[in-house]
Amino acid sequence: MSLAVESKPDVDHQTTYFRCISGCSAKHSIFDVIYTCPTCGSLLEVYHEREPLKKKNAYQWQQLFDSRASTSKWPFGSGVWGMREWVVPSLADENVVSMFEGNTNLFWAERLGAQLGVPDLWIKLCGNSHTGSFKDLGMTVLVSVVKQMMAQGSSVKAVACASTGDTSAALAAYAAYAGIPAVIFLPAGKVSTAQLIQPVANGAHVLALDTDFDGCMKIVQEVTKDNSIYLANSMNSLRIEGQKTVGIEMVRQFEWEVPDWIIIPVGNLGNISALYKGFKLMMDLGLINRMPRLVAAQTERANPFYTAYKNGFAEKVSVTAQDTLANAIRIGDPVSYAKAVKAVQETNGIVEQASENELAEASASADLTGMFTCPHTGVALAVLKKLIDRGEISSKDKTVVISTAHGLKFTDFKVGYHESTLEGIDSKHANPAVHLPADANAVKDEIARRLEQHNG
Repeated sequence: MSLAVESKPDVDHQTTYFRCISGCSAKHSIFDVIYTCPTCGSLLEVYHEREPLKKKNAYQWQQLFDSRASTSKWPFGSGVWGMREWVVPSLADENVVSMFEGNTNLFWAERLGAQLGVPDLWIKLCGNSHTGSFKDLGMTVLVSVVKQMMAQGSSVKAVACASTGDTSAALAAYAAYAGIPAVIFLPAGKVSTAQLIQPVANGAHVLALDTDFDGCMKIVQEVTKDNSIYLANSMNSLRIEGQKTVGIEMVRQFEWEVPDWIIIPVGNLGNISALYKGFKLMMDLGLINRMPRLVAAQTERANPFYTAYKNGFAEKVSVTAQDTLANAIRIGDPVSYAKAVKAVQETNGIVEQASENELAEASASADLTGMFTCPHTGVALAVLKKLIDRGEISSKDKTVVISTAHGLKFTDFKVGYHESTLEGIDSKHANPAVHLPADANAVKDEIARRLEQHNG
């Protein structure tokens, strides 16, 4: 890999800063240890002033990003840092902490789309990333900024997060790569073995607490108050900066064509907020001329955003999240609520929910066409089917479902489905392995029976 770098971005760091999403006028450096507005308590966002970015026209930005995609030139081969001027332009090259995340493939779901009646169906496979989820996109930005803060003499000594699995894996891996200690707060007994072992293997300090995610979130916020440990959850707007690139990357992969619909599973609501942020930036800079309709997909057992949507977003709703197969979105009090409301309203979006049985069957159906879906992708696929059935999504629409994590992180879910041991799940597509004697005739008979069933 070449370590040669391009010239520094021609965007001054004073044009990228934290600002309050509620409109307070103060600006804060993105290298300050700050997560919420000190005046009103609202969330912050990283804001990029548009005029400096307009020094390049839309075509020049498209050409630049196209030229960097998947290159071996550091750090532009990363799907995130290939857009560095739109992420953290003032980050020093030596402080970029990247494992060439992003550039994940758009899978044309030809067979599944034909079955559902939407032939232009695509799955954005964000799980094909270093730690197996889209969380890598945000964590490369956050850990890079922390590395620069520490190099500049910050009081920060470690990074920490509350997690239902994927966030902890991403933080632990990127922190290990940077040589920064990581502290992980997990709800005991509510994280898959595959997710638990990732931060353990990467040397993070893993604390399993007798509470749920929301309880872990309260504790990590308390622990990080003294500014010696940096909070890495999605209330930290730096994560959003990396995650927003998935939408930009998707449009680039479609040769700068905007899909009609994007469906994404949501929990803490940072992901749909990030999607909107990326599309809004492209709109403002003239790279696209319309927004996709964004769909937030929730599980019935953790559905505060769906409940608020049904009430016209009259007020934020919090619930006590129940046990769900989609444990990474088992969140009852989402932090990025206000940002997500804007994302849905500004894109004429929809919020819909799926039952446990619906998400399991949707996941299994997709797997039968060549995918290997996580349960959260199953939530999005189940919502997709609902929107098709009621005529919201038509056969002519270009539709993208964002698959947030790799199915290999949820093998317990897969095994339980195919062994028909998941409580309340019909397992209509169960396909357990069959045990046979080592006899050629018995094997031939079983193959014949199965092929007859398949062709019948």
